[in-house]
Amino acid sequence: MIRAIVFDFDGLILDTETNEFRAYQDVYRQHGAELPLEVWSSVIGTDMTDVFDPYKFLEDQTGKPVDRDAFSRMRRELFLQRMETEQLRPGVISVLDQAAQLGLSVGLASSSSRSWVTGYLTKFGLLDRFSCIRTKDDVLKVKPDPELYVQAVGCLGVQPGEAIAFEDSANGALAAHRAGLHCVIVPNPVTEALLFGEHRKRLTTMEGLDLAELISELPAV
Repeated sequence: MIRAIVFDFDGLILDTETNEFRAYQDVYRQHGAELPLEVWSSVIGTDMTDVFDPYKFLEDQTGKPVDRDAFSRMRRELFLQRMETEQLRPGVISVLDQAAQLGLSVGLASSSSRSWVTGYLTKFGLLDRFSCIRTKDDVLKVKPDPELYVQAVGCLGVQPGEAIAFEDSANGALAAHRAGLHCVIVPNPVTEALLFGEHRKRLTTMEGLDLAELISELPAV
């Protein structure tokens, strides 16, 4: 019996993922280099510091030293410009509303920092829609390690098999699977071409999703 749903944040609720990748690509191009998606894909859904150094990769591409402070400022400015018009991904509000109507507990598990997540949730008026939020500040290892999801379902008071995880990234889906949740993936423009591991269902969008019907399709545990 499904008693809870747990959302990822970046790329799933709000598509920061695509905007971040495009901002990095823009900075690389201004330095006369390219940042391929197959390189960037390891970063999506996890902590970049653990898997990828964007400055070193650029230096390797160009053979020139990189002013890291200038790079970081430029990337942030370009990212914020892109985010000015970004809205919630389609269907997010509907799924939250349906979860409330069905009496499901709602949590969030993100590899980003708490201030990053809660800042955007506050901006869009969603902070009080989540009874439990777990971020990189709460764990030693982020996704694809399962600890974020383990903590989230524990906080919600449900067993992993009683929860659905909504994810947009391969790292996030792997974390949810390892934690024992039913994982539903909703890729974004950056992750749609990536290879995902085991998951229960793939959606192109949450818009129009019948949550009760989705739950009825999941195997009993």
